[in-house]
Amino acid sequence: MTWASLSLTAENSPSDAKPSPACSYTPTDRGKPADIPAFDAEKAVRPYRATLITNRGRVLLDVLSAEAPCTANSFAFLAGKGHFDRSECHRLTSEDVFTLECGDSARDGGTDPGYFFRDENLDDATYPAGTVAMSKVVPGRNGSRFFISYADPEVAMRPHWTPFAKVVGGLDIVREIARRGTADGSADGRPKKSVVIESVIIQRAEAAAPAPAPSS
Repeated sequence: MTWASLSLTAENSPSDAKPSPACSYTPTDRGKPADIPAFDAEKAVRPYRATLITNRGRVLLDVLSAEAPCTANSFAFLAGKGHFDRSECHRLTSEDVFTLECGDSARDGGTDPGYFFRDENLDDATYPAGTVAMSKVVPGRNGSRFFISYADPEVAMRPHWTPFAKVVGGLDIVREIARRGTADGSADGRPKKSVVIESVIIQRAEAAAPAPAPSS
């Protein structure tokens, strides 16, 4: 299994260029229809916390709104629309890179939310344990799919996937999902036990509860 050959693959594309300050969301004709997010540059950079309520437990994310405002704005928009509700984390990797991929309402890794947007926050991007970053169906087209790194990668990952959040609680839950492996026993496949995002709660930073202390 090589990371570069799979659906998270990114190639040199116009998305590698530094994005303009304004966000642009381009409608598509595939996937679950959704309205296009509005973008308010001032509001988009306000920090917030996202809580992924899954059938395996809660995972808390501090969203990097200032560093990835277009992505953060889209994620909050989709959460508010219920796009992630009852969606399945459809992919687990456990060789070279260590990720759980979620955010696909079709549960097969091949849909989008009805629009796409360009990459951002890629300068010197790295993907250590706890990183949450966008994955994509094709290079330069971010939608709703994202991955959570549950361990540091053992190979160099090129900065092609927009980091937009950090796990501040519940990383142990993701690691336990990974410990159980995949349904077919491979290093890249659907988790052995179904992982379903039941809902996503968005709280602005001033209203968010403190992150729990890391488990020992």
